[in-house]
Amino acid sequence: MATPQAVPTRVSAVQATGLQKLLGRLWLPLLQILMTLLLISFLAPTFWMISSSLKVSTEIFAHPIVWIPKDPQWSNYERVFQIQPMARFILNTLVVTFWAVLGTVISSVLVAYAFSRLRWPGRDFWFALLLATMMLPEIITLIPRFIMFKNFGWINTFLPLTVPYWFAATPLYVFLIRQFFSGIPFELEEAARIDGANRLQVLMRVLLPLSGPVLATVAIFAVLQHYNDFMNPLIFINSRDNWTLALGMTTFNDPNDPKWELAFAAGTVMVTPILILFLVAQRYFVQGIALTGFGGR
Repeated sequence: MATPQAVPTRVSAVQATGLQKLLGRLWLPLLQILMTLLLISFLAPTFWMISSSLKVSTEIFAHPIVWIPKDPQWSNYERVFQIQPMARFILNTLVVTFWAVLGTVISSVLVAYAFSRLRWPGRDFWFALLLATMMLPEIITLIPRFIMFKNFGWINTFLPLTVPYWFAATPLYVFLIRQFFSGIPFELEEAARIDGANRLQVLMRVLLPLSGPVLATVAIFAVLQHYNDFMNPLIFINSRDNWTLALGMTTFNDPNDPKWELAFAAGTVMVTPILILFLVAQRYFVQGIALTGFGGR
């Protein structure tokens, strides 16, 4: 027979269990509601930019906010390409982004392979020093880089925007790939070496085919970095013929004659390729973030 003290204890335990089950059932719907609200808050400015690119100037700052333009002005996009050589800016941006991203991926892979799979004196020290450079603001090296590139005769060319990234200039990407390589079993490499593969063949035929997610992640990050880069083109590019989209966008911010509808149209043109890229590669991007850093030796 249960004692009087044991009965309330059992009741409270049952109540606690019921409360836990209730919270367990409500947790997922509440989380979905929260994530939906966050998604709306993040997408609202983008939607407003796209909507404003189709408005007349009087609708942009109307109160209350006009989310859907009454008479979409598709001619705003045509005027953007008429006022500024946007096609030229787009071509310059694609050229710079392509070569910079290609150099970033290739050099980061080679350096990460040396830090993760090779044994050599001082490896851990140099890797720690490489990571320490991440804390160095880019603005600190701006003047020395400008003097160096000026002596090379590279000013007003695409070389300062592309060549440095062929030498693993971004430690974060080396770190991501190195962590991914460290999680790949060494037995696969040893089996390939027994079959007669050299270091380069091991890298090309064993590691890289398994590293698609992290390579896609690094490529996406690099595309965002170089596609949106404003400071470096501003410092190293003088001629408007060599401007990138980031520089070209500033021409629509004239305080004496603001044309906000054209600025939003130009912004939409600039954002669209990045949105398409992320939608296409989001699966690899998520896999790369999820898998990088697990394992390691």
